[in-house]
Amino acid sequence: MATTTITVDEFQALEQRVMRTVELIRAEREARANAEAEVAAMKELLDVASSENSALTVELAGLKQERQQVKGRVDAMLKQLDDLG
Repeated sequence: MATTTITVDEFQALEQRVMRTVELIRAEREARANAEAEVAAMKELLDVASSENSALTVELAGLKQERQQVKGRVDAMLKQLDDLG
């Protein structure tokens, strides 16, 4: 059976590479967690905006209907004034 010997310098270089790899993984996990939190916050904002949009759409429809009613009443008054003159 052949054995391979590693010098102290080679072992320290390997140890440093492992430590850098661990730090990279740690940093990537943190970045991923931050990105996931940001996505969750954006989804929440989107839900709020969507709800507001729905409410505003309903309000706009009501205002358009009200405007049509007012227009109809004004047209009726104008017709009555024309009939008088």
